[in-house]
Amino acid sequence: MDDDLYMDEMELVAAAAGYNYYSSLAKLPRRDKSPSGTGFLAEVLTGEDEVCREMLRMDKHVFCKFSDILRQKAMLRDTHGVLIEEQLAMFLIIIGHREKNRVIQERFQHSGETISRHFNNVLKAVKSLSREFLQSPPQSTPPEIRDNKRYYPYFKDCIGVIDGMHLPAHVPAKDQSRFRDKKGMISQNVLGASTLDLKFIFIYPGWEGSAPDSRILRAVLTDPDQKFPPVPEGKYYLVDSGYANMEGFIAPFPGTRCHLGEYRGATQLPRNPKELFNHRHASLRNAIQKSFEVLKTRFPIIKVASQYSFQTQRDIIIAACVIHNHIRREEPNDWLFAAVEENGVDDLADLDEQLDMVPQSPMEESAMAFRDSVATAMWNDFINNWDEW
Repeated sequence: MDDDLYMDEMELVAAAAGYNYYSSLAKLPRRDKSPSGTGFLAEVLTGEDEVCREMLRMDKHVFCKFSDILRQKAMLRDTHGVLIEEQLAMFLIIIGHREKNRVIQERFQHSGETISRHFNNVLKAVKSLSREFLQSPPQSTPPEIRDNKRYYPYFKDCIGVIDGMHLPAHVPAKDQSRFRDKKGMISQNVLGASTLDLKFIFIYPGWEGSAPDSRILRAVLTDPDQKFPPVPEGKYYLVDSGYANMEGFIAPFPGTRCHLGEYRGATQLPRNPKELFNHRHASLRNAIQKSFEVLKTRFPIIKVASQYSFQTQRDIIIAACVIHNHIRREEPNDWLFAAVEENGVDDLADLDEQLDMVPQSPMEESAMAFRDSVATAMWNDFINNWDEW
């Protein structure tokens, strides 16, 4: 039995406080002729849409489609009266509400051993879909750029955005010094790449919190086993100032304000080509922050240092990204995506926006010349068309 899934009495009390919204569902009578636990799930899937979203973190048709995928691909199977749908539901409630084994036992009327086994089976199955479900970089100009004169034609060859995300981590005492980040917290640094429409292209969790973003990206690019999607010739990702400006990865101008918040109020208007470039660069780069925000809001288990093994912590992040992309494909108007697109996300300075100082290569010099040319063209058009701001 996996003790990681258990919670003590104080945790149970705290979790119960967050269950007010749907607590009445647990009191509904079980269906005597239904396989164990399916009565509760049936009530969720036949009830109000909002209840399903709250419980399973997605709409009903999106949940059913994902269950069908797992069944058709034989990633999971019905076992001992526990349907695939029920196994998936238990998994989603755990990672979507940080609920532990004892609460799930009460909800689904299964033993702790059964819940633990199905949790691990679903985690393994969903993670195995990552190669298929992580989005391939676009081959043509994304519509977010093509249809906006502030970005087109200047960023027409941008295929996505890359950044790091620090998440709390639970690691053995002997490893904690390596995982202590610049804020003194024990964290893992997660490298992510996303499209401008908020689908993940690549995710690489598990790096020590002390590791700079630039070093992680270099390690990924030089390790074929990581299978980072090749950057098509002439295309590039946007990255923040914690990364080198080089071919395939375009960073903002250093020493110049490069965050959206720095362009608000009295300092709103850019004063030169570098500031204009950095502002529009930041506006597009904000897509990865929106992707991260949706991921953390939907699956709050990744925002805490859970007591799972470190490998399981890493796998949960990968599985969450798979489900994130599935939801984005099946329900573009999903409420969490709609909220982040409407309200936006602040792109605060990251922990690691201090680039490792290394000698410039010819590849970096070429990228700098490219950035200069884009900024100049953008500025020339801007000063003749102030309404573009």
